[in-house]
Amino acid sequence: MQIVLRDVRDADLPIFFAQMNDPEGLRMAAFTAKDPSDSAYFEAHWARIRQDPTIIARTVVGDSDEVVGNAAVFGPPEEREVTYWIGRQYWGRGVATAALRELLVLAPERPLHGRAAADNLASIQVLKKCGFAVSGSDRGFANARGEEIDEVLLTLAD
Repeated sequence: MQIVLRDVRDADLPIFFAQMNDPEGLRMAAFTAKDPSDSAYFEAHWARIRQDPTIIARTVVGDSDEVVGNAAVFGPPEEREVTYWIGRQYWGRGVATAALRELLVLAPERPLHGRAAADNLASIQVLKKCGFAVSGSDRGFANARGEEIDEVLLTLAD
């Protein structure tokens, strides 16, 4: 599947909301909003993202202009972090890797950071394929799992 990144549109948000409420997607992402089904929180969150000039947020679009997910870079200059969410029906097709590669072109600053639940091997592989290297580990409370879990920290140095 070929993908492109474009600006986030209002019509994308209901698709993002549905993707971010997929039970398997939530389990894999682990570090999510306390209540992903809270549409008011979701809308306010995306309103803040779209108004913040320091955040690069894009819709990931696949074949036939189909919205397949989103990708973003956020945080202060010394702690810029990448994030992405791809709808489960598109997993295993190279979409996340392609989206992250495109995002890295839009965000040339380095270092960039990424993080993933330690058991989310697919996301760790996406980051590694895009040049990120494991730089540490952490533990944190994963809302989607209701418990503290291990997390892998990765950095793209140049």
